[in-house]
Amino acid sequence: MKTLIYSLLVCFSTFITAQKRPSDFFNNPKTKVLIVGSFHFDYPNLDAHKTEKSEQVDVLEPKTAKEVTELVEYIKKFKPTKIAIEAWPKWNANQKLKEYSEGKYRDKRDERYQLAMRIATELKLNEIFSIDASSVWNDLEKRFGKQDSTYFNALSQDYDFQSNDAVSNQYTAFFKNAEPKNFKSLLESFKYMNSKEFHQYEYGAYLTGDFKLREHDGADMLSLFWYNRNLRMFRNIQSIPHTSEDRILVIAGNGHASVLRQLFTSSPEYEFVEFSSLNDKNKQ
Repeated sequence: MKTLIYSLLVCFSTFITAQKRPSDFFNNPKTKVLIVGSFHFDYPNLDAHKTEKSEQVDVLEPKTAKEVTELVEYIKKFKPTKIAIEAWPKWNANQKLKEYSEGKYRDKRDERYQLAMRIATELKLNEIFSIDASSVWNDLEKRFGKQDSTYFNALSQDYDFQSNDAVSNQYTAFFKNAEPKNFKSLLESFKYMNSKEFHQYEYGAYLTGDFKLREHDGADMLSLFWYNRNLRMFRNIQSIPHTSEDRILVIAGNGHASVLRQLFTSSPEYEFVEFSSLNDKNKQ
């Protein structure tokens, strides 16, 4: 009897261990992607979270400029072969990259110059891909807004990221704590705000506050406006010519990074590289 039970246990164990893991079905070579979520170095303050003047850092100031160099050197450990940035095609990134390589724009605070173009120039990459996109909300509003302004105005009413509920107030403290001035260096602040835990809670910010407007208006606005824009940005990155040997560096506002993390970690075609892992050669 004991022998029979033992045999059944062995058979059951063999059956269990023989089951393939979900990832075993997607063992094709994957293109590595590093998403670097950034605050906007020139502080246009167009996002929901506004940074007060007293909390802003000047990346051209000598001490902070050294920290930018440290950050650039750290990101270069990824050894990107392609660089994508949050920019519209009409921004003419490649013309600006050519001019940057000739010495222009060194006094610009914008992270697209301070990080992306500097890294591209130092690594002798002669092309940068602009991946920003309008959302389907913008397209629909342009196409049908005048025909049915009542519908569009009603749907977007009060969708202004100005909620004052308890969780929204927690997020105010959350984002204020992440200001670069609260860290000993830019690199440390980037490691913090590009962590898995930070992105998880930052992503959650979109699921509170205005998300709860009326029955479904907040959810519809999020999907039509913000989430759709990020899906289109992801699609633009997919469209960058690449092979499994390429290493794609994406530099964008950190709000985009939290969504892009979700998309790239779910995609069977890419390997998401953690920002904090760049010192670990075995994880690159």
